Amino acid sequence: MSDVNVFKQPKPFYLIFSVEFWERFGFYGMQAILTVYMVNILGMSEAESFTLFGAFSALIFGSVAIGGWVGDKVLGTKRTITLGAFILTIGYALLGVSAAGEFGGKELIYIAMGFITMGNGLFKANPSSLLAKSYEKHDPRLDGAFTMYYMAINLGSFFSMLLSPWIADKMGYGMAFGVSAIGLLITMVNFMVMGHIVKHIGSKADMLPVNKRYYLAVVIATIGLSFLSALLLQHLFYAHAILVVIGVTIVVIYFKEAFKTHGLERAKMFVAFILMLQGIVFFALYFQMPTSLNFFAIHNVSHDLLGFQVEPEQFQALNPFWIMIASPLLAIIYNKLGDRFAMPFKFAFGMVLCSLAFLILKFATGFANAEGIINSNWLVVSYLLQSLGELLVSGLGLAMIAQLVPQRMMGFAMGMWFLTSATAAILAGWVASLTAAPVGIVDSNQTLMLYAEVFGEIGYVTAAIAVFTLLIAPKLTRIIQGKA
Repeated sequence: MSDVNVFKQPKPFYLIFSVEFWERFGFYGMQAILTVYMVNILGMSEAESFTLFGAFSALIFGSVAIGGWVGDKVLGTKRTITLGAFILTIGYALLGVSAAGEFGGKELIYIAMGFITMGNGLFKANPSSLLAKSYEKHDPRLDGAFTMYYMAINLGSFFSMLLSPWIADKMGYGMAFGVSAIGLLITMVNFMVMGHIVKHIGSKADMLPVNKRYYLAVVIATIGLSFLSALLLQHLFYAHAILVVIGVTIVVIYFKEAFKTHGLERAKMFVAFILMLQGIVFFALYFQMPTSLNFFAIHNVSHDLLGFQVEPEQFQALNPFWIMIASPLLAIIYNKLGDRFAMPFKFAFGMVLCSLAFLILKFATGFANAEGIINSNWLVVSYLLQSLGELLVSGLGLAMIAQLVPQRMMGFAMGMWFLTSATAAILAGWVASLTAAPVGIVDSNQTLMLYAEVFGEIGYVTAAIAVFTLLIAPKLTRIIQGKA
């Protein structure tokens, strides 16, 4: 049975794990402080920063399908990873320069975000696609591998979410964003030095010599799209409209491919689509962490943890902390239970936990002190619940794609999974803006009432969706198992 041990993974797994660790170190370090930077340094309102962050996140995840296609069909998975990391490094460096305030911070930040958008789009889908190609179709280690891979994301984000707020407070935002750039430089060096481990793994394009004309065309297109993204972030109506067009186009292509198949393969693709819709709900909640939950910690949560003073933005590190604790345990449980705890049930129970994560915060507001401040332990428990829900939904989303979608569509479908985040990001920005205190309102008791109302509504709506997902889970499971 040693061949199915979750920790006995092939060598490519460990390289891809390390690459993802350092890239996520950079990304989440930036994300942890970005909205606070917009408000405190650039002078935006909370509502404005939440809406901009939602559009920024949507563009990031919306561009992932492009990166998946480039990795599958044009440059190859591994070359696209390296190029994406380089573009991301430029974006983080520009963000650091914008924080220095010497070149017009509020104007330059849009260009920085444009490069981060396209760099992440090129990079994001390809490590997971490369990981999926490292295993045979029915390898029993696959669920465990993707769960451990998801742990790499959270290891990187944990350390960067602790460091970035502290560095921003002590040394300034320019230095804090510089830490993100360093993470990307480590990613590139690591992947280039150890690339021989994945020499014989990848897409069809990986196995061909590099086409210099194609490579140059991708570089030029990436730079052009980076500036286009910067422009769209200054005109959010057009950004939203383009994302709608992209989303509809990708869904049409997906269903077109699904109807080319027959029988169980087609049914599995439909199940995958339903689970993607559930993913949209989850990600709308997930994006509350750097927005509404972040500012809830600033306004209405005591800034201490286990007796130690903390920066309020550092509470976001609770999310990856709990995931690091739970990931290995869940990976072992998945291998033990197998089909008895099928993917639709995992998604459904994840929704239940996410609902409870917000309802407990509504309940906690009833225990605030006279200044409208709640004990930080309530936030600790809320993050625990949402993190467990995340492992059951987002943590297995990639494995779900690998199991249910044909190999020929793997990169495209991985990108489509990330498109659920793009759709959710727009929704999340709107939801978060409901918690934004009106200009001039700084009283903690007033903000407490606002958070209690909105978090309660989020919790109740998610609970209703969770009940529906539990009801349909048995039918979806039978389809996956070929028994419907």
